[in-house]
Amino acid sequence: MRIIIIEATPLGLDLAEKSINSGYEVILIEKNPKVAKDLSETLDCTVINAEGTRPDILEKAEIEKADAVVACTNHDQDNIIIGLIARDFGVPEIIIKTEDLQLMTVAKRLGFHHVVNPPEITSTIILHALRGIDTIELSTLIRGDVRLISVIAGKKVEGTNISEIALPKKSGYIGLYRGTDFIFYSENPRLLQGDEIMIVTLVEHIDEIDKIFLEENGEEDHP
Repeated sequence: MRIIIIEATPLGLDLAEKSINSGYEVILIEKNPKVAKDLSETLDCTVINAEGTRPDILEKAEIEKADAVVACTNHDQDNIIIGLIARDFGVPEIIIKTEDLQLMTVAKRLGFHHVVNPPEITSTIILHALRGIDTIELSTLIRGDVRLISVIAGKKVEGTNISEIALPKKSGYIGLYRGTDFIFYSENPRLLQGDEIMIVTLVEHIDEIDKIFLEENGEEDHP
């Protein structure tokens, strides 16, 4: 697997080290000259000293050959821009880090499925630990070509009961988030614009599911 990681933030550096240890080919893009020089001497990977939001730099990293791009800079807007560039190059897996929950929603509305918010994830795990709950990692449950994705309901499905919207074969609803509330599929909720719908599906069906829920013809999807 060929992974491009943008910026040696604590998350980016830890991911780079773990990916290298797993035998993956890693290209790390870091804009700080001193940090990039030090990492090039200590990490067994390609380190490019440049600004990772620039398309020409991503082309230099041969983004078109990447299996995954991880945008984990300290600027959420930059991470979304990197994700959009990676999508234009047809990168199969795009992971975007956001600190701002509003920008996390924006990224999901743009059709990105792998959007992580470290503060939210960490605080949830800590809260569960304090309450004596053993949180199961999804990575131990989701294998092969199966994916757990979320899509934001657009205007065109608003007012429709979730059971009335057919999914591709070997796909199923889990439920949806409406604000902080979770509604199970068995309750057959009527969709509202902005609902975050959780679906289990196969990789091959993700684009098809996007087309079912997201706005078409460039129409903006406003809450």
